[in-house]
Amino acid sequence: MELQGKIIVALDPRSGTSARGEWTAQDFVLETHDTYPKKMVFSVFGADRLQRFGIQVGQEVNVSFDIDAHEYNGRWFNSIRAYDVRPVSQQQ
Repeated sequence: MELQGKIIVALDPRSGTSARGEWTAQDFVLETHDTYPKKMVFSVFGADRLQRFGIQVGQEVNVSFDIDAHEYNGRWFNSIRAYDVRPVSQQQ
């Protein structure tokens, strides 16, 4: 799926160690430009992706993402993970 909008919040990065090794992730909030703007929180996993995407607050971007859900103690939670984030060109 894809969504275009403006990055309005960059949350603090998280990091840790798992069975696969070190990991880094960061969440961002995107706001659409619809008549009634919507907000979406998405996660970027991996220091390499965070560096490659270079996401900044105020930036107009197209976010390509996957949606998944998991269950914990009888409750369900959505997970929105971005696999590509590209700046919107100034000509659009």
